[in-house]
Amino acid sequence: MAWNVLVVEDQSMPRQLFQMLIDASDNYHVLYSVESAAFAPIYCDKYMIDLVIMDIIMKDGSNGLEAAQRIRKSHPNIKIILVTSMPEVSYLSRAREIGVNSFWYKETNTEGILDIMDKTMQGESVYPEKSPLVQLGKARSDELTNKEIEVLRLMTKGMSNAEIAEALFVEITTVKTHIKHLLAKTGFSNRTELAIQARISGIVIGE
Repeated sequence: MAWNVLVVEDQSMPRQLFQMLIDASDNYHVLYSVESAAFAPIYCDKYMIDLVIMDIIMKDGSNGLEAAQRIRKSHPNIKIILVTSMPEVSYLSRAREIGVNSFWYKETNTEGILDIMDKTMQGESVYPEKSPLVQLGKARSDELTNKEIEVLRLMTKGMSNAEIAEALFVEITTVKTHIKHLLAKTGFSNRTELAIQARISGIVIGE
């Protein structure tokens, strides 16, 4: 008996590849394939789904992390694998907090998705040790502190120094210091350029 899989992927080519790989296996069957994470909890409510393979960022604005959280609460027995090509540094920790079973990077994972699926269905939780390294100007992502990453994320949302300080419950001088350090590490000339390049690189995503 094959496991029923729900594929949630907004891009047609990756979605078709997932379907081909999964249906070629004796152990799995793609029961449904949808383009939006907003539909995932609904399909899990309505159909006998054993495993959800879901991207995180969807072009319609829906989010795989949020959908996974809803599925985990209402269907704790359904296995969930989140997949992404985005190196956003918070995704791994957020997925673990939600209770996502496994996590797979599309471009950099050394194991194939079917191997991750097999291990997940056998009760393993498969996560990479860390998110992929990203170059931001002159700095690598692992050279930035957690606080600098937090400030950077809020900057990509277009928040002012005062708004960032309020959101992080710190003094505005502390925010300015973090930005000064970020500019020094990355080599960018101003906060606008820094925020734009951070968003383009995918190191943080201002959701």
